[in-house]
Amino acid sequence: MAGKSPLKASAEQKLGLETLAASRDRGEADRARAVLLTLAGWTSRRIAEAFAVREDTVRLWRSDFMRGGFEALKASIAPGPVPVKTEAALRVITPLLEAPSLTGLTGRSRVSSLRSRDVRALRLADRSCPKRCEKKVPLAPAATNRIPPT
Repeated sequence: MAGKSPLKASAEQKLGLETLAASRDRGEADRARAVLLTLAGWTSRRIAEAFAVREDTVRLWRSDFMRGGFEALKASIAPGPVPVKTEAALRVITPLLEAPSLTGLTGRSRVSSLRSRDVRALRLADRSCPKRCEKKVPLAPAATNRIPPT
């Protein structure tokens, strides 16, 4: 049985995999395609070469599918801190991009017309590192490559 995966999928699961394979998220689309190729008889080595990943990665994708179906192959948001900068930037830029343009400005022209208040809000959001995180090591003096006058 070496080289042949015992993976099986119902018609409903295959349909879900095909839908996921057309996803705009490349990672989840690749995972779904890898499982579909496994069902078509491809080996881990061949799939790994096709997707430029390791064979163990392909096996992990298969294992995820066997445990949780095609839902387990979908992309998920990694746990961690809330993206403060992104949220602040989106609060400022979204209304500008969604509002109808009265001045005829579109795209980048509208972004460049940000009010200074909005720009200040973005700068405040950029201060996510507390003072104690800043490096306290003094910079080395700049080397001078000047030739002394003769």
